[in-house]
Amino acid sequence: MAVRAVRAVRKAGRRAGRVAASVTAVALLGAAVTACDSDDDGDDWMGMGKKSPSASATSSDSASGGESPGGPSDGPSSSSSQDSQDSQDSQETVPEAKVPPVSVERLAKVPTAVKGGVITVGKPGAEHTVKVYEDPRCPFCKKFEEGGAQALVGPLVDGDVKVEYTIASFLDRNLGGSGSVNAANALRAAVEAGKFPQFHSAVFVNQPEESEDAFTPAFLLKIADKVGLRDAAFQKAVTNGTYKSWVGTAMDAFTDDGVTGTPTVVVDGEKAASDALYTEAGFRKVLKDAGIS
Repeated sequence: MAVRAVRAVRKAGRRAGRVAASVTAVALLGAAVTACDSDDDGDDWMGMGKKSPSASATSSDSASGGESPGGPSDGPSSSSSQDSQDSQDSQETVPEAKVPPVSVERLAKVPTAVKGGVITVGKPGAEHTVKVYEDPRCPFCKKFEEGGAQALVGPLVDGDVKVEYTIASFLDRNLGGSGSVNAANALRAAVEAGKFPQFHSAVFVNQPEESEDAFTPAFLLKIADKVGLRDAAFQKAVTNGTYKSWVGTAMDAFTDDGVTGTPTVVVDGEKAASDALYTEAGFRKVLKDAGIS
């Protein structure tokens, strides 16, 4: 009888464990379908925290075979490494880019400015302010840009609202790679070129799978070409990572505002509900409730 009791207790324990695991899985799935979580664990967000296997292997190889401060190693020379990198870059397969929605062309003459880590689109004196927090690799940000964000086009053109974009890049840390940093750098460069709204829309239209580190400089330049952005200074900035320090400033702004996931949208100080972000009609109602038509 005692043996049977012990077995029953063990069986109940295993069943409880399975139930707990199932509940946890469901909870995680629920979180996954609402936003991209920054999962800030204190690691360096600039791709130096969690790495993909290939990135870890590269770091390991560099540590064991690269040139150290104490003198040259038996590894390949820097010129050989550069030749190898140039060869790899020349063999990169760049996806074809798609054209963004025609509606974005209505924003061509809307003023854009940068202050700190924030890019503002719209008249500085606009009565209403919408704050948008995004990561270029976040698929839910793409859903917002193709859905709810379309309701902002009219009010922006009419001067009723200004939109403050804070571009984060935490997904590079979470997933490995540098796609978010590359894209954020290019978005900052697009401000100087006078085509931020068009390029911003094109970046999300051409967003690769979240797990793919595909926002390379070459692909970003191909995306830019779809909105007529062929400025030589822009191309140089994208290729050389000219605004990488600004990308850090933008990530600091994201963190300082206490935001933990993307997309996060705040309308005149009130955070919009997640379920209202992904359709134009749903977000238009949010704007209307705030007095923005």
